[in-house]
Amino acid sequence: MSSIDTEDKTIYKVVVNQEEQYSIWPAEKENPLGWKDAGKTGLKSECLEYIKEVWTDMRPLSLRQKMAATT
Repeated sequence: MSSIDTEDKTIYKVVVNQEEQYSIWPAEKENPLGWKDAGKTGLKSECLEYIKEVWTDMRPLSLRQKMAATT
């Protein structure tokens, strides 16, 4: 079997949770509980590139807020 035969042609969507953490999910499936669409769909590589651009602070939102409150 060649790499062309096994190429992932699945269309994904980028999803984000209440902690502003990002993931990808198959576009045809309902979002997992607690996750909403982030507005990007495409091939896996495109979605991962989008996440790389927008998710610049890996800390959960609650931690960022807690740290900001203590300064």
